[in-house]
Amino acid sequence: MNSIFDGGPGVLTAEAIIQSLASGLLMGLLYGLIAVGLALIFGLMDVVNFAHGEFLMISMYATFFLFAFFAIDPLLSAPLVAAAMFVFGAVVYLLIVRFAMRAKANAGMVQIFSTFGLAIVMRGLAQFFFTPDYRSIPQSALGGKTVSIAGIFLPEPQLVGALLSIAAFGALYLFINRTDFGRALEATREDPGAVALVGIDKNRVFALGWGLGAALVGLSGAIMAIFFYIYPDVGASFALIAYVTVALGGFGSVFGAFAGGIIVGLVEATTALILPPSLKSVGIYAVYLLVVFIRPRGLFGSM
Repeated sequence: MNSIFDGGPGVLTAEAIIQSLASGLLMGLLYGLIAVGLALIFGLMDVVNFAHGEFLMISMYATFFLFAFFAIDPLLSAPLVAAAMFVFGAVVYLLIVRFAMRAKANAGMVQIFSTFGLAIVMRGLAQFFFTPDYRSIPQSALGGKTVSIAGIFLPEPQLVGALLSIAAFGALYLFINRTDFGRALEATREDPGAVALVGIDKNRVFALGWGLGAALVGLSGAIMAIFFYIYPDVGASFALIAYVTVALGGFGSVFGAFAGGIIVGLVEATTALILPPSLKSVGIYAVYLLVVFIRPRGLFGSM
């Protein structure tokens, strides 16, 4: 049987390596965008959103139905989906998470099960209303197209998604570091009690933080809907990758989550070169375990 190392049909060439790493980089940037929203919420409130994958799933369905009923291309609907997810994230905090954080006993477990329960409810409702059938967007401005750069073929949806990811992360960085609300966000994360003394409503900040995290997921979901199947369980696998990415980069570090996404994408692509595609996730978890043993706080986290 021929392998990539014996000169057979599957021989590993420089072009194949570069092609695979380029594809991995594009997906890694999308992974980073998905994970940034999770890291933002955790860094702000020390709460892990276990419904993160379902937020992605809902944004993909929203993109699909905007295309199916109103013929709005996913690239054009991305801002609409992000805005809708911003509202949805803020409402989730105000109606669920805010009360879970008030628990007098076992507050951590209450917070975990509140978002985990929300994930189950969202997935069940999606199966009930949308059926478990796989859906896809058959035609779009970017769907099925590729662009050649120096002989490397890149799918346009992933390429545009990667560029949007970089732009979104840059905007988030400027928002956090250069605006009054961004400074309020950082201050609330450092000391929620102290900010109340200067007239900052921490619930408002937390709600806007959840909205911002959900909007980032909505943006990534709109792009993912172009080239990925849409079904009620679609968020589960991406959520697992997002948790690993956040832990790899360092819990609470927005930059770490984005950088971790790039690392995950490149490791996944490299693993797929060596092992069968069905085992491409093995490399991700191997690198994650290595980092956990050597640097438990993550590559860019702090104690």
